[in-house]
Parts: sequence; structure tokens; C-alpha cells
Amino acid sequence: MGAGEGFFERIDTGRFLATEHTRGPWDPGSQHAGPPAALLGRAVEERPGARTDMRLARITYEILRPVPIGELEVAVHVVRAGRSTEVVEAALTPAGGAAPVMLARALRIRVAGEAVPAVVPGPQLPPPGEVEVTPFFPVPWETGYHAAMETRFTEGAFVELGPGTCWMRMKVPLVAGDEPRALDRVLVAADSGNGISAAVDFGRYVFVNGDLTVHLHRHPVGEWACVEARTSVDAAGIGLADAVLHDEKGPIGRSAQSLFVAPR
Repeated sequence: MGAGEGFFERIDTGRFLATEHTRGPWDPGSQHAGPPAALLGRAVEERPGARTDMRLARITYEILRPVPIGELEVAVHVVRAGRSTEVVEAALTPAGGAAPVMLARALRIRVAGEAVPAVVPGPQLPPPGEVEVTPFFPVPWETGYHAAMETRFTEGAFVELGPGTCWMRMKVPLVAGDEPRALDRVLVAADSGNGISAAVDFGRYVFVNGDLTVHLHRHPVGEWACVEARTSVDAAGIGLADAVLHDEKGPIGRSAQSLFVAPR
């Protein structure tokens, strides 16, 4: 993983430059939502004065409009600071822009001072080392999110309809020169659930999510995150992509995306 490149370059406090690695598969000028989601998640955790005895348990993103590739500003503020929980909001705005393009609201929970009984539901998945690299569906440009992530399916594929289970690993850091954090690795992957489990043909239908919610019951470890996703779509064109999130030790939480589906 090259230290001199990343999804973003840091300009100064709260200001970042998105690189071409963030480019999504649909518009050459817009980002895949995974990298900016991870950037806001990191901002919540790294803000000045953030309590080290708390851990992110839930974060919900509202994707208000496509996130442009360019200079971005991140603003964070605490909505509620309690003894055992806190709620923190973060906003991502294009430099000089009047309105945010992505909002995040996070719930952080205090870690117990004494160990409590751990319950880890769900079976282990085949580890990423036992499955082959699976390519993305064809993308009309060489550099983008699709090339900055390594993907290995244990079930399904990007070019197959139906449920899918995909291990994902970042090839570049979230922020150039910074060591990726485990939370970066999960949040940069979680927005791919609807693509992993596409229920309709991308070529015939618009199939986009306007939000993303991630719940984590365990702090992730390791380089790999796995998204085990299933999508449901109603005849009205409203869908839900629901996923179990894993690391190599087992399940760590869930993600969900509300979907807008319509013929092209």
C-alpha cells in the first residue's frame, strides 16, 4: 500500500482533496460514497477532545447529492455528550459550497470498564485467502474506487444478480501518508452492499442509495472487511440492501441502504 497516495490528501485541519481513487463507476466527476463515508467516520473519531473510552456503535449517512471529486471541507460537532453515550454529527461540503453533500450522525458508546460475556452470532466465512480475486463490472475509466479496492467473492459476483458475499481490502490509504484504521476499512466497503447484491440489471435500471447506516457491535480488526448482502425491491421502485459485516474473526455488525430503483 503506497504511503504517498490515498483516496484523499490532507490540505489542513478539516480540509481534504479527493483523488481519482474516489471516483465511482457511474460519473467521472463524482465519488463512490464509500471513501467520503469513511472520511466522515474518521472525523467523528478523531475530533479534538473525543473520548478514548467510547467506540462508534452506529453511524447513519444521508447522501444529499453526488459527492464531487475536488476539495472538501469536514465540520464536526457534538449534539449530545452523556456519561455512557454521545451523539456526534459531521458534514461534508465542497470547498466554497453553500450546502453539504453528505451528512453523518454517529452514536458512540462507552466501553465497559469490566469485561462482560461476549456473544458472537453467525458462522465464520471462508477467509479471503481461500477465494480468488473477483473483478468489478466493466467501468469506462481506469482509475477509481473499483481499482483502489481488492474484491473477492465467496458467493455471487458484481456481474451476477442476487445475494452476494464479498471480501474487500483497500489498496491505498484513506488519507495519503496515514496508516489506515480498522474503521476506515469497514466504512469504505459498507456502501458497496447494493452493488454486491444487485437485484436488477445495472444496464436497464437506475439503482442508487440515498443513505447508509452501519451498526457495529465489535470493533473490526485486520485488513479485510466482508459485506454479506441481500437486496429486496418493491414494485414501487423502493428497495433495501441489508448486509452482515464481517472481519476475519467473524461478524462485527450490519449495514443497510435505502434504494431508489427506476428504469433508465
